[in-house]
Amino acid sequence: MSIRITAQARRGVVALTITAGLAVGAVGCGGGGDDDKPSPSASASRDSGSKPSAQEGQAETPLAELKGTDGLLLQVTSAVRDSGGFVTVSGSLKNDGAESVAIPAQTSGDETEVVRHGQSLGGATLVDSKGKKRYYVLRDTDGRPLTTTGLTTLNAGQALPVFMQFPAPPADTTDVSFQLPTFSSGTIKISG
Repeated sequence: MSIRITAQARRGVVALTITAGLAVGAVGCGGGGDDDKPSPSASASRDSGSKPSAQEGQAETPLAELKGTDGLLLQVTSAVRDSGGFVTVSGSLKNDGAESVAIPAQTSGDETEVVRHGQSLGGATLVDSKGKKRYYVLRDTDGRPLTTTGLTTLNAGQALPVFMQFPAPPADTTDVSFQLPTFSSGTIKISG
């Protein structure tokens, strides 16, 4: 039930902010349906598999691979800045281990408002060392994090598409450190 509510909230954000990056990020996690509005450039960067280009190689190579506990691996495949002032980070959470593993509760972070909405990736942050600022996952008006929610257990070899949305750092900031509790941190490049 919480996954359905969060998907509806994401669609509402897409409609209200008319941001191509958010729409593309929401579609990538399976919760969107408003992908008829993205700009051609946003569509080209996300749908690189349908058009042979230099971007196709980028889609296959993750921006970062972050190792977590018990064989969990987070592959960040895109970090897209949109005109609405957001950055949508998308990727895949995979269990590289031989056994089923529970997603650690710490990935939700420790903010009461986020934790009360269930297991999520709400603890993720972007750190702009140049601007000396940390950016937290955005929340909707009900306090739900704008990220993949409803996480429980991943079976051995199972992968799950994930996304997180953050306020955008200044336009001249392209390299940021991505951090998620219980995972190693890594530097990612923001496009757009």
